[in-house]
Amino acid sequence: MSETPPCPKCKCEYTYLDRNMTICPECGFEWDPANQAEKDDNGPVFKDANGTVLNNGDTVSLIKDLPVKGSNSKIKAGTKVKNIRLVDGDHNIDCKIDGFGAMMLKSEFVKKM
Repeated sequence: MSETPPCPKCKCEYTYLDRNMTICPECGFEWDPANQAEKDDNGPVFKDANGTVLNNGDTVSLIKDLPVKGSNSKIKAGTKVKNIRLVDGDHNIDCKIDGFGAMMLKSEFVKKM
């Protein structure tokens, strides 16, 4: 029988494999051991359009024009965004953009500076 890694959440040693997922019977957590490097102890790792890891407080720039919901204007490509904050969700960057105010962006539309 093959050796399975312990659960990263509850440290249970009785994990088992189901296809390509490893499952913990105690807490119900499921993960793919091949993608475990993508996770950090503090949560998920967010990457920009080039695959560079983003951190809280980084400065990024937009790689394409983005429409602003509820407005006729767009945020232009190349706009610099300072001091980003990473959050879980569909739009995983919380920031303030000069001239637009508080915004939420997807990390796939930015590059780290």
